[in-house]
Amino acid sequence: MDAAGRADAPATETSMNRAALLTAAALMATPLAGCGYNTIPTKQEKAEATWADVQSQYQRRADLIPNLVATVQASAIQERTTLTDVINARARATSVQVNADDLDNPQAFQAYQQAQGQLTGALSRLLVTVEAYPQLQANQNFLTLQAQLEGTENRIGIARRDYNEAVRGYNTSLRTFPSVIWAKTAHSGSKEMQLFTATAEAQSAPTVNFNLNGAPAQAGAPAPAAAPAAQ
Repeated sequence: MDAAGRADAPATETSMNRAALLTAAALMATPLAGCGYNTIPTKQEKAEATWADVQSQYQRRADLIPNLVATVQASAIQERTTLTDVINARARATSVQVNADDLDNPQAFQAYQQAQGQLTGALSRLLVTVEAYPQLQANQNFLTLQAQLEGTENRIGIARRDYNEAVRGYNTSLRTFPSVIWAKTAHSGSKEMQLFTATAEAQSAPTVNFNLNGAPAQAGAPAPAAAPAAQ
């Protein structure tokens, strides 16, 4: 063999070794995927993606509220309690944040759900209250905001449902064969994520105090006569 041939030999052997390693890696990846190694991270990513959708819809609702509050205030209604409740509840809801790393933290998740639930309840009471004011029911800006809020609440419900479904799939993968093997070894740091549950506010109809004559009115009761607009 001449000098050129001897020089090419190591390069050829190196290329062959690299090809052999790539082939071996590919052959190893196939059974790993088939035995559930990738199940946990795949389902985790899906759950985190659906959580981002939940946050997006809650943020959309928070962004609508200032315009709603301004519109109601401009109508000079006498009842202010539920309006103040909405403002305070929005402040609390936007101050409690949960990122993807906190989805396995029961305390953080519960605080987030509770804050959002309080805002849901405050908005519900406000929308029931303003039914007593014809000037608001005839206000096109208010009606548009009301429709946008109702649409957003529907999107929130869908986003929460999709999140719960994704989390159930992820949590199940931590406990079932064969992915449970990887949950106890390669993915031993993986923990079950928290689920949305029905809040106390969702279990009962809101009680509304119109604060017009000093007597509380129950949701669903006949609305009092509309108050005259402030001069």
